[in-house]
Amino acid sequence: MAKRDTSWTMAKYKRFLSENRGAGELASYKPWLSIQDFPSKGRVSRIKGWKTNRIHHFFSDIQTRCFYMFEWDDEIVDIREHYPLLDLAEVVKDNKDLKQEFFINREPPYILTTTFLLTLRNHKYIARTVKSSSELGKKSVLERLEIERRYWAAKQIDFGIITQKEIPTKMVKNIEWIHSSLYTYEERGLTENSLENYCNILIDKFRDSKYSIRKITSDFDKENDVSDGTGLYIFKYLLASKHIYIDMNESIDIAKSRPKIIIDWGARYASNQ
Repeated sequence: MAKRDTSWTMAKYKRFLSENRGAGELASYKPWLSIQDFPSKGRVSRIKGWKTNRIHHFFSDIQTRCFYMFEWDDEIVDIREHYPLLDLAEVVKDNKDLKQEFFINREPPYILTTTFLLTLRNHKYIARTVKSSSELGKKSVLERLEIERRYWAAKQIDFGIITQKEIPTKMVKNIEWIHSSLYTYEERGLTENSLENYCNILIDKFRDSKYSIRKITSDFDKENDVSDGTGLYIFKYLLASKHIYIDMNESIDIAKSRPKIIIDWGARYASNQ
């Protein structure tokens, strides 16, 4: 197998531009970096987004966990990862005290990226860079973060840094557990009509039962003569689609007593204790 060329060259820079990397929104956005381009020190991930309906690329667990956190936030309507600061030299005029390799003419130019550019429901933007807390003591990292801060400040866009300390671990694990269920009903042999029907049946069982999620979903499988795990999949789907709500800050243990579930299924609404 040929060794992957990870060098940064003028040809690669021009190719990235020709591919419109860093351009577009939602499904049409192309991140400046993809997991095929460069090696990662962390675990890489490719995840289909709820909000964007496209594949997102991440180079570390921290980036992936932030993504899940943003996916769950209803105030965020678009997630653009590895956003390139292509106009850095033009935007950041106050740069004499900064590392000049980012501002001088060089071939190929070094392109700095911000981990996430997020679009909010109110049509405003926020930028977030993700770093391990251990990296924040490095001078080179702090220099780059200051460049990013000045860039986004010049554009009047809120900028912040997220480390693993700011990530709600239990919530993120819960979101990861249910995330893929939003798109996979056809893989389980379900149609939209059968999915909706099963959702209504399971909601009624949640309303009327005090048993654990495991028992409720297992009984659902037997009563509806469906394959094992279908009921649990429907439960995940209902959570992912936010037709039911539970406290996502607490670990989901399907074997324990059923947690408080808020049901919101179109016109059907109830609160079960």
